[in-house]
Amino acid sequence: MKYDKKSAKAHSRATMKGIWAAALMPFKDDLSINEDGFRHNVDHWIDDLGIDGFFIAGKQGEFFSMSLDERKRSFDLAVDACAGRAQTIMSCSDQNMDVVIDLAKHAQKCGADYIVVHAPILHFFKEQDETLLNYYRTIADKVDIGIALWSHPDSGYLMSPELCNKLADIENVVAIKYSVPRPMYKELTALAGDRILVSTASEEEWLDNILELNWQLYLCSSPPYLIQTKHDRRMREYTDLAFAGKAEEARRIRDSLDPVRAALKHTRPAEKPHSHQKYWQELLGQAGGRVRSPLLELTETEKRATRAAFESCGLKTSA
Repeated sequence: MKYDKKSAKAHSRATMKGIWAAALMPFKDDLSINEDGFRHNVDHWIDDLGIDGFFIAGKQGEFFSMSLDERKRSFDLAVDACAGRAQTIMSCSDQNMDVVIDLAKHAQKCGADYIVVHAPILHFFKEQDETLLNYYRTIADKVDIGIALWSHPDSGYLMSPELCNKLADIENVVAIKYSVPRPMYKELTALAGDRILVSTASEEEWLDNILELNWQLYLCSSPPYLIQTKHDRRMREYTDLAFAGKAEEARRIRDSLDPVRAALKHTRPAEKPHSHQKYWQELLGQAGGRVRSPLLELTETEKRATRAAFESCGLKTSA
């Protein structure tokens, strides 16, 4: 950490910018973490794709299949691999509060820039907002590191803009990954955009959110390294153009990626997002590898369809 608790919001406003990607974790054939493969990916993502930060051990990273020690190791690995060239935000999400706090303390100790904690699954829906206020206040009280909230449908509910506005008053709550319909995150931006950085995972909405909502942060999913190559950095290009106020040119480049988005979307089996994205990574020359149980691997037929779509989508893989 390069800030203290009191300056967490100001530090995030000054430095938490640009394109952040949710890292998939490559596993070897024996299902151990492929540390060399992960380092290779990070080098490529930073040096070739210009990605600004990484969301580590989240849903994309299969945190639910990792032991506590593996999750901590993934934090250490990411900080070491980034080596100050890009920022990190570590997912400390868990149903057990002690595990969340243990992970948060480890993230703070190992040199992570921020942590993210998703809204927990609640088994009782009485006084839900008060429960969530207590949940995040308890975590924030235990650490100094900046915290990003995370609300998504997998929790079984969505935190309201009004609740998130109250949570934005917590001293070291600095951002939110708000995976909700656009009217909800527009409302939250109006309510709390002066205190926390609001973002959502949709790459297709990213440009409009820069231009219309004055967003500075894409936090985050896997498109930054799935729809870009060393020779085709169109997401980086349209993002930089939008930040420079060149809206028309940014939209033209954003729209030119539609065939790539369609290729990814239309070949992805409904219950196999991780294995599909990892196979796409391998087609790009990145380390993908296996998924851990209970996730499902692609069939050979699914791989053939994905490869055909990849080869015809117009993504430039060479000069």
